[in-house]
Amino acid sequence: MEGETNFSQISPLIFDGESYDLSAARMEAYLEALDLWEAVEEDYDVSALLDNPTIAQIKIHKEKKIKKAKLKSYCLFARVSQNVFTRIMTLKSAKIIWNYLKEEYAGDERVRNMQVLNLMREFKIQRMKETETIKQYFDKLFDIANKVRLLGTQFLDSRIVEKILVTIPKRYEASIAALENTKDLSKITLAEVLHALQALEQGRLMREDGSMVGVYLA
Repeated sequence: MEGETNFSQISPLIFDGESYDLSAARMEAYLEALDLWEAVEEDYDVSALLDNPTIAQIKIHKEKKIKKAKLKSYCLFARVSQNVFTRIMTLKSAKIIWNYLKEEYAGDERVRNMQVLNLMREFKIQRMKETETIKQYFDKLFDIANKVRLLGTQFLDSRIVEKILVTIPKRYEASIAALENTKDLSKITLAEVLHALQALEQGRLMREDGSMVGVYLA
């Protein structure tokens, strides 16, 4: 019980009608961790107990009732804004609520395709700024890629790798050349590229700091 209480402290943010795909992904993961997602998918009815039920049957019956009540009242009703709540408060089951939210806020296929196209355009024009770190640039590209994935479109890590290798400043050319000599760039992972470029970046910063120390001591 204590573990469940602690976990509830990191529950998803309140859904206010914006960023549905991100909110839905968070909520699904949260419900799976609480062993409640099955109740959304199956939408089972809790049948009345038979005469003279066993202790095991009573326990299972109670658990199912509690699971459905908890799912509907706390994990769905309490995780939406007042405006969204007024739209779903008369719906009878978690599955009906979940499907309604998807139909209402996810947008139709045409809208989602347009969102994907816009994100693809945004990804295409990205270039690493001189003032950015490798991690900042990586996070920006990864964020766009994940938004595309949340909309149901495949986006391979290899596309991010290729984007990084062809759009970073010239000061990273030595690191890229080293990667080409030691790795097959068609199979290299995103983590390997990030770590290699960060190592070069940190080495350059340390040399610059050392130069500045030399200037102050001179």
